[in-house]
Amino acid sequence: MQKTLAKSRWYYMIPIVFITYSLAYLDRANYGFGAAGGMAADLDITAGMSSLLGSLFFLGYFFFQIPGAHYAENKSAKKLIFWSLILWGGLASTTGLISNVKLLIVIRFMLGVVESAVMPSMLVFLSHWFTKAERSRANTFLILGNPATVLWMSILSGYLINSVGWRWMFIFEGLPAVIWAFIWWKMVNDEPKDAKWLTSQEKADLKEQLEKEQQGIMPVKNYAEAFKSKTVILLALQYAFWSIGVYGFVMWLPSIIKAAPNMDIVTTGWLASVPYVLAIIGMLSASYFSDKTLNRTGFVWPFLLIGAIAFYASYLVGTSNFWLSFILLVIAGGAMYAPYGPFFAIIPEILPRNVAGGAMALINSMGALGSFAGSYAVGYLNGSTGGFGASYIFMAGSLLLSAILTLVAVKGSKSTAAVSKKSA
Repeated sequence: MQKTLAKSRWYYMIPIVFITYSLAYLDRANYGFGAAGGMAADLDITAGMSSLLGSLFFLGYFFFQIPGAHYAENKSAKKLIFWSLILWGGLASTTGLISNVKLLIVIRFMLGVVESAVMPSMLVFLSHWFTKAERSRANTFLILGNPATVLWMSILSGYLINSVGWRWMFIFEGLPAVIWAFIWWKMVNDEPKDAKWLTSQEKADLKEQLEKEQQGIMPVKNYAEAFKSKTVILLALQYAFWSIGVYGFVMWLPSIIKAAPNMDIVTTGWLASVPYVLAIIGMLSASYFSDKTLNRTGFVWPFLLIGAIAFYASYLVGTSNFWLSFILLVIAGGAMYAPYGPFFAIIPEILPRNVAGGAMALINSMGALGSFAGSYAVGYLNGSTGGFGASYIFMAGSLLLSAILTLVAVKGSKSTAAVSKKSA
C-alpha cells in the first residue's frame, strides 16, 4: 500500500510555480492587446508585419527547449528560471520604450529565446516533486498560469491601454517578473532533499515512491534513442497542430472581438477574458479525473475534437450573429486548454527520468513551431481576407488533426493507465 505523501508540497510549491509561469505567459500574450490598442498605428505596422511580430516570439521559443531541459535535469532548474525571469521581464518592459519596428523584431525574438527553457524546466522540476498519480494535477496547476493570466491580463491590459497607453502597459506588465525572480530564488529548492520545510521521513517517503516508479519504466540510453520513439514523434506532431489552434486563438482573439461594431478596448478586454474562465474549469476537471482514473489520452483527444467542431461552427455562423459566434469561440478556447495536464503526464510515465525532460522539450519545441505557424497564419489570413472565416477553418482543421494524432500515438503503447496500474 502506498504511503501518504506530504500534502505540504501542494500548498508550498504549487502557488510558486503557478505565479512563475503566469508571469511568463503575461509577457508573451499581451502583444495582441498592444497591437489592438494603438501600437500598430503608432509604429506604422502593417497587417503582414503585425502577424510576423506576433509569431516571432515562438520562433525564438523553438531554439533552446532541449538545452534548457538538459540543464534543468542535470544542473539546476532553479538557477535557469531565476535568470530567465529577470531577462524576460526586462525585455517585456523594453517593448514599451521602442519606437523602431526593427528593434521590436529583435525584442520579440529574444523574448522567445529567453522564455524557451521555462516550460520544459518547470515540467522537469515538478517531476522531482510529484508522483505519477499526482502529475496531471501538478502540471495543470503549472499550465493554469496560462489561461488564468490571460483572463486577468485581458481585463487589466484593456484598462491600462485606455488609461496610460500601450507603452506603459508593456512597462508595467514586465516589471513583476524581475521582482518575482528574487522571491523564486529565496523560496524554491531543486530537489525535495534540500527542502527545510519537509521532515526527514517525508523526504524519504517521496524519494522511495519516485524511485519505485522509475523501476517500472524500460531504460532508454540517451536523447537520440528517445527521440526515435514513434510515440514521441507522433506526440510532437500532435502538439504542433494543437498549438496552431491555441496560439492562433490567443494572439488574435482581441483583434477578432475589437472588429465587432461599436466595440471599445475595455469591453474587448472583458469579453476576451471569458474563454479562459471555461478553460480553468476544464483544466482542473480534466486533470482531476485523469489522475483519478490514471487515463491520459481519454482526457486529451475528445476536448481537441470539441474545439475543432466549435471553430467550424463559428465559421458557419460567420458575422450574422456576433454573440453566437462568440459563444462558440468561448467553447473552442475552453476545450483547447482542458487537456494540458493529462497530456504532459504521458511522457514521464513511458520514458525514464534521464530522457523524459528532453522528450518533453522536443514536444514543446514542436509546439513552438505550431504556435509560430498559428499566430502568423491566423494574422495573415485575417488581414488578407478581410474577415475571420478562413482562420477559423484553419484552426478547426489543425485541432482535428491533433485529435487524430493523439489516438494514433498511443495505439501501440495502449493507455498509460494500464502501465500505471501495473506499477502501482
